[in-house]
Amino acid sequence: MSSNSLHHKDIAAQGLWHNNQALVALLGLCPLLAVSNSAVNGLALGLATSLTLVATNAGIAALRPWIIPSIRLPTFVLMMAVMVTMVDLLMAAFFHTLYQTLGLFIPLIVTNCVILGRAEVFASRHPPEKAWLDGLYMGLGFTLVLVVLGGFREILGTGTLLARAEAVFGEAAKAWKQVIFDPGDGFLLALTPAGAFIGLGLLIALRNCLLACFSSKKHSP
Repeated sequence: MSSNSLHHKDIAAQGLWHNNQALVALLGLCPLLAVSNSAVNGLALGLATSLTLVATNAGIAALRPWIIPSIRLPTFVLMMAVMVTMVDLLMAAFFHTLYQTLGLFIPLIVTNCVILGRAEVFASRHPPEKAWLDGLYMGLGFTLVLVVLGGFREILGTGTLLARAEAVFGEAAKAWKQVIFDPGDGFLLALTPAGAFIGLGLLIALRNCLLACFSSKKHSP
């Protein structure tokens, strides 16, 4: 699809649903599975990844006339590293408690295949005004999966939802915590890596079922 034929709604649909990188391409699984043990952790890492995606896509698209094809991948990685460093420093300064929880996974955003993939497939071939939108919606799609998976695992594993929301939204968000059931009755498997794989598999199955239902309704007489 050419740059001129791409509209805002097309880019949004690709990033949020049709080409969601976590559910379709299965990219970025390391942070997705490791950090998604709560909705707040998933939201924080998703927003950091989204910010990096937007900045990297926009930067690469703006510089693409001067990027030499033979060294484009090292250039993309360098751009990613610069943006991740900025996000890392900002989180350490303004969200330090959450930054300590996420630990190494913030710097490791630079190795996230979602960002490198979008740089190669989209940002290097489209103008900045479309590239940053692609980064935004791909990041939001990735964040949505992180939050849903994190919330699902948090409820099953600890019986709560939005615990430690104040780490992102300030002290007023302490009241957002919801206790679904006694934490002592939690299903601890949900908080393990195995639980993360099972949860992601269920989300992919749910998406495929919805696609099949939409397709059957579309073709039904």
